[in-house]
Amino acid sequence: MTRKFEHSIALRYLRGAQGKSEGRKFLRFVTTIAVTGVALGVCALIVALAIVRGFSNEIEDKIIGFGAQIQVENFRDAPLQKADTLRAMLQKYSGVSIVAPVIQEFVLLRGRGNRADGVSLNGVEFIPDYLRKNMLTGTADLDHQRDNDAAMVIGMSLSRKLRLDVGDRVHAFSLRGRRGNSISVRTPRLKQFRVVGIYETSLADFDETQVFALIEVSRDLLGYGSNQVTRFDLTLTSGTDPRVMADRIDHDLPFPVMARSIYDIFRSLFAWVNLQESIIPMVIGIIVLVAAFNIIGTLLMIILEKTPEIGVFASMGASRRMLRRIFLYLGLYIGMAGVIIGELVAVLFSWLQLRYSIIPLPKEAYYMSAAPIELSIVDFVAVAFITMLLCGLASYLPARFAAKIEPIRAIHLR
Repeated sequence: MTRKFEHSIALRYLRGAQGKSEGRKFLRFVTTIAVTGVALGVCALIVALAIVRGFSNEIEDKIIGFGAQIQVENFRDAPLQKADTLRAMLQKYSGVSIVAPVIQEFVLLRGRGNRADGVSLNGVEFIPDYLRKNMLTGTADLDHQRDNDAAMVIGMSLSRKLRLDVGDRVHAFSLRGRRGNSISVRTPRLKQFRVVGIYETSLADFDETQVFALIEVSRDLLGYGSNQVTRFDLTLTSGTDPRVMADRIDHDLPFPVMARSIYDIFRSLFAWVNLQESIIPMVIGIIVLVAAFNIIGTLLMIILEKTPEIGVFASMGASRRMLRRIFLYLGLYIGMAGVIIGELVAVLFSWLQLRYSIIPLPKEAYYMSAAPIELSIVDFVAVAFITMLLCGLASYLPARFAAKIEPIRAIHLR
């Protein structure tokens, strides 16, 4: 006998496992349940991994979209002096592709009907690419002016709160003024802006508080000197680790200037994301573990029903090793069928989620309106390997039991 025989018997038991005449369909039902259990576990684990990865990447893209990957600022929460010199220094680092100056301070923004709210005014040379991709209406061009009003881009949450739309005029008030080389509180400064664009990222804290205008306009309103900025936002080349680069730059900067990666600035938010990455797959993975060990019960039932056939195989010359391999293969085939079905269902579910957003999320809690999905071939391979390994281990005990059946006693049970 060859291994082809062992595989053919295992496949026959998988496709058409039947019990005795009074319960012929029950054994097939149990086998179907075992395959379904593995399939559900595989599908749930892959979808969980895809959602966690998608959620992590989506949050990271949003945060980096607002603040780049590294921020260089003053430890004392004061403007950076000699900005031109510092910018030239930062541009020399290999791995740094963009050094963008930012002037950021809180101002009072007044819209229609004297509605007002405190916002963070970001004076920039250009709107970040991420916000350009998330413009709902209007333009991201800050050079666009109308009736000598400076251009401003605001978030959707703020536009709803102040009842603003593209083309509306707003007034910004600042209490910060320049006196010599220091910043001090003085008579409020006023500047008129025209809303030219509205963005939405679903990051409620950002969409409601972050507004953007040209850096020179912001410098005049906030009373910054011609060579002062609040910070520099650094965008890195692909493959550069923000944490490593931030430590390197921070080591070279004179006190009180410091460099921090976006992961340090928003440490609590990323800690929350990392917690989900570590806990959710582990919890969902228990489903796969339970489904794999359900195979033990399924194989033992098949062995009990097929004991006479096992005796016939043994009497015809099948060795104990061959009998053991038959049921090992059967367990692996159950696992393989479950993996294939589960991964196909996971792909189908992911497509439905991407297209129709069948799992909605509250924006206030999760910073997005639907559960994000990001499939990875690594997840498919890893889940398939682990599942097949667990199914193989779960099949070993029943396979050993089948191999120890005495042929004569088994045949007498017919």
